[in-house]
Amino acid sequence: MRTKYLKLKETLSSFKKVLVAYSGGVDSTYLLYAAREILGEKNVLAVIAQSPTYPVEEVEAAIKVADALDVECRLIETKEFDDENFLCNSTDRCFYCKKELFSRLKMLADEKGIEHIVDGSNYDDRADYRPGSRAKKELGVRSPLQEVGLTKTEIRDLSKEAGLPTWDKPSMACLSSRIPYGTRIDEGILKMVGEGEKYLRSLGLKQLRVRHHNNIARIEVDQHSLPKIMEGDVMDGIVKKFEDLGYVYVTLDLKGYRSGSMNEGFHGK
Repeated sequence: MRTKYLKLKETLSSFKKVLVAYSGGVDSTYLLYAAREILGEKNVLAVIAQSPTYPVEEVEAAIKVADALDVECRLIETKEFDDENFLCNSTDRCFYCKKELFSRLKMLADEKGIEHIVDGSNYDDRADYRPGSRAKKELGVRSPLQEVGLTKTEIRDLSKEAGLPTWDKPSMACLSSRIPYGTRIDEGILKMVGEGEKYLRSLGLKQLRVRHHNNIARIEVDQHSLPKIMEGDVMDGIVKKFEDLGYVYVTLDLKGYRSGSMNEGFHGK
């Protein structure tokens, strides 16, 4: 891990000045921290994308962390909802979403005279189906954490050592990833999913997903949280909340939470 950190330091030092695609998650927060430590706050710009695909509370939390790091933070609005290629939700949906994001980041970087755009992809991300990585290549976005081989666990360890509040933050992803390929992306669906997940977190549950299957909500939580969620009063409250959101059936996935479960059985890498 130390060797990888030294490689990260060397990589970031060669950039001089960077724009960080920042979400407030574990990876992008550590990348932002490392960039500030190595390049200085005046040479780092954090940019958060606002969109119906990302919960407002996540954006607010990200801004607080950036402020605590004393890094300039900008908000931009992405327009993926104007792109039919995104809305139709094909297996390449993530490519069109990331292309929109990185295109806007590139325009801002050019405006600010910043040559390098970096994102927080880590080494483990290579194992999942991620068509968005094609957009990175097309637009010249770099992933320093991934390039030096830092895994999620190592990034959490480094974040804890650095005193970052995100070191144990649950993994988060764009809300559109909760919708099966082929089901059209709709702001109403994203709101249902987002409100459902917000309610589950209010119960003390951390790592979770609400997968949307038309009138069925498939809830994923960590294996150790399964007993809690199945307690009578808790379960009754969840059912009522999700029925109020518009779901007819509320199900619990007994395999538990796993990142990218919508990609299971899909071999389009």
